[in-house]
Amino acid sequence: MNVSKKFATAVLVSSVCTNLYAQKPNVAAPVAQAMQFSNADQLKADIAYLADDKLKGRQPGTEGFQMAADYVIARMKSYGVQPAGENGGWLQQVRLRKAFTDKGAQVNLTINGQSAKLEYGRDVVIYPNPEAKSSSVSAPVVFAGFGITNLEQHYDDYASVDVKGKVVMVFRGAPESFPSSEVSHFMDMITIQKTAAQHGAVGVIIASADSTGRMANLSRGIYSVLDSKGKIVVSRSYYNNQIKSLAALNYSYVQQLLKGTGKSVKEVYAALKGGKSQSAMLNGVVFSANCNSTYQDINSFNVVGKISGTDPVLKDEYVVHSAHLDHLGISTPIQGDSIYNGAHDNASGVSSMLQIANIYSHLKVKPKRSILMVAVTGEELGDLGSGYFAARPTVPVKNMVADVNTDMPTIIAPLLSVTALGAEHSSLAKVVDEAAAYLDLSVEPDPEPKENRFVRSDQYSFVKEGIPALHIKYGSKTADGKNNLNEFVAQWRAKYYHKPQDDINGIFDFNAGAKYAQLNFLIGYMVANTKARPEWNKGDVFAVK
Repeated sequence: MNVSKKFATAVLVSSVCTNLYAQKPNVAAPVAQAMQFSNADQLKADIAYLADDKLKGRQPGTEGFQMAADYVIARMKSYGVQPAGENGGWLQQVRLRKAFTDKGAQVNLTINGQSAKLEYGRDVVIYPNPEAKSSSVSAPVVFAGFGITNLEQHYDDYASVDVKGKVVMVFRGAPESFPSSEVSHFMDMITIQKTAAQHGAVGVIIASADSTGRMANLSRGIYSVLDSKGKIVVSRSYYNNQIKSLAALNYSYVQQLLKGTGKSVKEVYAALKGGKSQSAMLNGVVFSANCNSTYQDINSFNVVGKISGTDPVLKDEYVVHSAHLDHLGISTPIQGDSIYNGAHDNASGVSSMLQIANIYSHLKVKPKRSILMVAVTGEELGDLGSGYFAARPTVPVKNMVADVNTDMPTIIAPLLSVTALGAEHSSLAKVVDEAAAYLDLSVEPDPEPKENRFVRSDQYSFVKEGIPALHIKYGSKTADGKNNLNEFVAQWRAKYYHKPQDDINGIFDFNAGAKYAQLNFLIGYMVANTKARPEWNKGDVFAVK
């Protein structure tokens, strides 16, 4: 998709638009001209290959994932991108571990001197420990509300209880007054455990607040990433050795345990949602668990490329463009099809990243900072490849100044507005506003805050390492003025998301995809060309790693 000719002037005159009164940036003619090379036809071709049946859903550790990586490397080479992986190559090895809890796990609750052996799978489940094959805990239980310490919001579930050496029982959630991205962050299992560990807890019980809810099904295993010494770097179920047990407890037992507080589960949960901490010692309650874990290890990798910067000092700093290369492989058939092609999720995101490389290939003078292009593995398994790269990058972690992530841009209609998930926490918000204004796009708040999209993609891995990051998604603006695109997206999602039907034959607007690539390019380019690094907002919840 070509940028309008009005952008091809030597220097654009700044003007004020309706995008929150953001000022359009001055963009030099060579940059404007390079942006015109974002190519809808090539974007379509890249998606078609990456989502082809022969790649069999690009599951990590499979031949199809290798084929996808080979294709991406070849496309990067064609755009002049240089390898930036391990040992001078294109790859960063990522060792995935799939952990299972042994069926012989034993769990007991002691309530006022009465011991009850819980039925595993019905009353309780224990998450596998990906590092310690055997784990056990026996300690008093303390109810700690949502398990949140958020000083910015003046809320602390741990302020009135001493949990050192104890097991904490918490609900997953957050007060309704919290911003949506903070709700997502504090509901994250690792955040819950990290906070508990910081207050001295040795175990965590996730309590069910729903009488109709079922226990989590852990039979398919939980993934983590190990380093070369076999130590856990990233996990979706495990924080560190201080947390001896992570369990989930059904509603009936949660109700019994909260009886001592004089309130029902419904009353306690409602008060918590209203921002009133309900933490309490559960006198006479002891949780005991013993379990073994078994493992399956899978070798995968991230693909890492680099476009070198031009400033003698700033070239050693990096703006990261990330997109996940993996999808779900071959799984349960739906309408006779068992290959989960992942055309939108996330062949479209990887193809968008390749178009960013294409734009840079037509830019003779590169920006001051260097650009990293990272196609990561294991996003569908819990942001694992990005988590590993953010924690153990192939460049100094302190030198990564920002991440602009691309995941399922949902290019199914003309791109008229966007949502920048996570940008509101840092100075990146201003960059997004200006870049979007340049392309006559408006920026909107997240139209679907309950989807918890902020923590469900790879930008969150960088945020957890203290690196400002964002993820551009579609807004709700439509050409007819109804501005209800989110309703169409919801219908689309029901039919295509994480289904074999997400293939090249689905709904696409490839011109919108090309414009989406232009926007992500311009955000990254502006950051790469600005002397000051992006900064977290003062006092922001993510400002401290």
